[in-house]
Amino acid sequence: MTTEPAAQFDDTIHQRARFGILTILATTGRADFTYLRGTLELTDGNLGRHLDVLNEAGYVEINKTFEGRKPRTWVKITKPGRVALNKHIAALRQMIDFDPGQ
Repeated sequence: MTTEPAAQFDDTIHQRARFGILTILATTGRADFTYLRGTLELTDGNLGRHLDVLNEAGYVEINKTFEGRKPRTWVKITKPGRVALNKHIAALRQMIDFDPGQ
């Protein structure tokens, strides 16, 4: 096993938008599509694709509801998503503290 911290990055999470999505969800518990789109400054299609990737990995759960006649999409981080995010953040911390001379 390599000691290089970057080798421990989760490629699914490492992409900026997906990392942002999971970080927001880790602090809020859940968020709606509109909030994520605006906060991360993404287009509908771009956010939708990133949510699909995270959902396929089992990192988020997506629930579509209606409020009156208006559709609303809620996104929630899953337990595996929280674990993966925490591992990824730990790898980032290792990278910051990494001393190649050791």
